[in-house]
Amino acid sequence: MLNQRALGRQGLTVSEMGLGCMGMSHAYGVADERESLATLDRALALGLNFFDTAEFYGPYLNEELLGRWLTHSGQRQQTVIATKFGFDISKTRASGLDSRPRHIREVVEASLKRLQTDYIDLLYQHRVDPDVPIEEVAGAVGDLIAEGKVRYFGLSEASAETLRRAHRVQPVSALQSEYSLWERNIEAEILPVLRELGIGLVPFSPLGRGFLTGHAKPAQDYPKDDFRSWGDPRLQGDNYAFNLTLVDSVKALADKHGATPAQVALGWLLHQGPDIVPIPGSKRRSHLEDNLGAAALSVSAQEYAGLSQQYQTQGERYTDAFARFVDR
Repeated sequence: MLNQRALGRQGLTVSEMGLGCMGMSHAYGVADERESLATLDRALALGLNFFDTAEFYGPYLNEELLGRWLTHSGQRQQTVIATKFGFDISKTRASGLDSRPRHIREVVEASLKRLQTDYIDLLYQHRVDPDVPIEEVAGAVGDLIAEGKVRYFGLSEASAETLRRAHRVQPVSALQSEYSLWERNIEAEILPVLRELGIGLVPFSPLGRGFLTGHAKPAQDYPKDDFRSWGDPRLQGDNYAFNLTLVDSVKALADKHGATPAQVALGWLLHQGPDIVPIPGSKRRSHLEDNLGAAALSVSAQEYAGLSQQYQTQGERYTDAFARFVDR
C-alpha cells in the first residue's frame, strides 16, 4: 500500500503517487473503456486515491469516464479528484485560453455534472491566461471553495511570480508541472518558491512521455493521433538519437536493483522531497502495477544523485504552438 503525502499547508493529503487519467481518453491512441475502468479499480485497491483529469481531455470524455467509474464504484469518499479549467474549448478567444471568473464557474458546474459529484477536491487553472489577472482567478476559485464546490486550489505550468501573486489571494495547494529526470526546467527558480510558500508539486509526464520506461520510439513511429508523433521535439530526429543513450543509465540502475526503468525514474522523483506527488499516466493495469512498485525501491541517495548528474536531455519540450501556453 502507498504512503500518504501532504500537498500544500491547507490540509490536502493524497497517496504518494497519483494516476494521470488523460491517456484513457485523449492524446495517446485508441481508448479502451473496460480496461480503463479496471485500471481505476486496481489503483484504488493498491492504495492510490489521487486521480487527475481535466475538461480539456477528450474534451469532456475523461471527466465523463471518471464520473461513470465513481458512480459505479461507490468510492467517492475514498478518492481525491483533481480537474482543471482554463482552455477555451470553443476557441472563440484569440489566446485559446479563458479564465474569466464567469467562465471558471461555468466550467466547474459542468465538470461537477460530468464527474457525477457535488465537489471537486483540487481545482487547477490548466494554463495561465495572460488576459485575466491571476488575482481574479484566485478570487473566483476562493469563492467556489467558500461555497463547498471546490476544496483546494492549484495552478499548472505557472511561473514563480504568478504563484506568489495567486497565493496572496487564495492559498495554492499544488502546482502541476512537467518534472522528471527527463525534464528539469523548474529546479532553478520554481521549486524553491514552492518550498518557500508551502506549495506541493504534482509532476505530470514523470516518465518523459514514456521515454524513461525504456520503450520509447521516435516520433514518426507513433500513430498520428498520438501527441508524441508531432508535439514533442525531444522525440524527433537527432534529439531522439541523443536522448536514447541517456536512458542506459536508468536501465543500469534498474538492473542493479531488480527493478524496471520506470520504477527507478519514479523513485528518483519520490526521492526529491516529501512534497512531490508524481502522477504517471496509465490506461492499463500492468503499467499501473509496475509504476507503483517505485514506492518500494531501496535505491540510495548517492545512486539517485548520480542519475541527476548524468541526465541532460536534448530538445525543447514543446513545439512553439504549445510552448506559448507555458507561463515562464
